[in-house]
Amino acid sequence: MPIRLLALTALVLAGCDKPGPEPGPKGDPSMPAKEQVATLSGGCFWGVEELVREIPGVLATEVGYTGGTVENPKYADVKTGRSGHAEAIQIRFDANVLSYETLLRNFFRLHDPTTPNRQGNDRGTQYRSAIFYHDEEQKRTAEKVKDEVNRSGKWPAPVVTEIVPAKTFYPAEDYHQDYLQKNPGGYTCHYWRD
Repeated sequence: MPIRLLALTALVLAGCDKPGPEPGPKGDPSMPAKEQVATLSGGCFWGVEELVREIPGVLATEVGYTGGTVENPKYADVKTGRSGHAEAIQIRFDANVLSYETLLRNFFRLHDPTTPNRQGNDRGTQYRSAIFYHDEEQKRTAEKVKDEVNRSGKWPAPVVTEIVPAKTFYPAEDYHQDYLQKNPGGYTCHYWRD
């Protein structure tokens, strides 16, 4: 039985709710959506996407590749680690419901930001932890949240998450989109950490 399943089973048997995303401040649902975009990389994009979609205020997700030098990369290019691209997720969210800061706080809970180029058994630069900011405000927020997470002591080692400007985002092949929705027993090394 996979370790993740054992841990979740233990929580259920103990009468605890499974961990989930940190809710943000309640927005006004009568307000029209204030759509923004975030681009994050925290290891294999299948698991990141599956957890991000649970966060209230997330409107849509798309997995893909970014941060590298190869134009129009395919999975065959990215999996070698030589394209420079990271497996990433582009998130459309309603800023009236979910702040970028709350989104990043959840991002730091769903992956290990202290392991360079690695998440679980996945190793290589394509699995690096990175925040690809779209404007200066996102950059400042990312630096603030990373610093707070680093100082919190929740992780036993320093946070190595890159904070870099967003580059072209290349959507991954169709079979990667919503992968764990299509394949509920599929591989993931991501889970909510308290």
